[in-house]
Amino acid sequence: MKKAITILLVILALNTAIAVPAQQAYLSDIVVTNTRDHLLTYFTVNGCFTPDMNAAIDSGIETTFTFFVKLYEKRQFLWDKELADIAFRHSIKFDNLKGTYEIRLSEENGKTVTVNNFEQAKKLMAEVVGLKVVPMNQMKKGFRYQVQMMAQLDKIKLPFYLHHFLFFLSLWDFETDWYAVDFRY
Repeated sequence: MKKAITILLVILALNTAIAVPAQQAYLSDIVVTNTRDHLLTYFTVNGCFTPDMNAAIDSGIETTFTFFVKLYEKRQFLWDKELADIAFRHSIKFDNLKGTYEIRLSEENGKTVTVNNFEQAKKLMAEVVGLKVVPMNQMKKGFRYQVQMMAQLDKIKLPFYLHHFLFFLSLWDFETDWYAVDFRY
């Protein structure tokens, strides 16, 4: 009887943990601009780091954000024409021996940035700075365009069979809504 009550309490506790609403991640500071040669976008992901995620990163679990950016030429009587469909990643891994965070930025040819400060590491993970969307010669003057963007946390990949025991890590998954910026070139 005690065993059945204990199992029931564990199931109830797990169901309660699953029912807790997740923190809502969102994009902010969205800027679409251009240089002479390229259309650029800037944005920041907010609400993406939970205390549990911070603890997992500090324990050495690699965490990856995937960003998606699309550019469409808006057309009145036809479907919008897709000019760009970009997916790139920011990954963070803590090196316990050195006490440093390594952030890999795939949009910058896999550039790795090493920092000692966790707040600075989180900022690098969450910010997209000057992403080259398309060359300006692919766009036509006087036409309407729309840039869409979103971010998601990739499922955390645990070593060996730990995912069977730490199944609750899927609660860290987040995905922002799609955000759109309309403009005329």
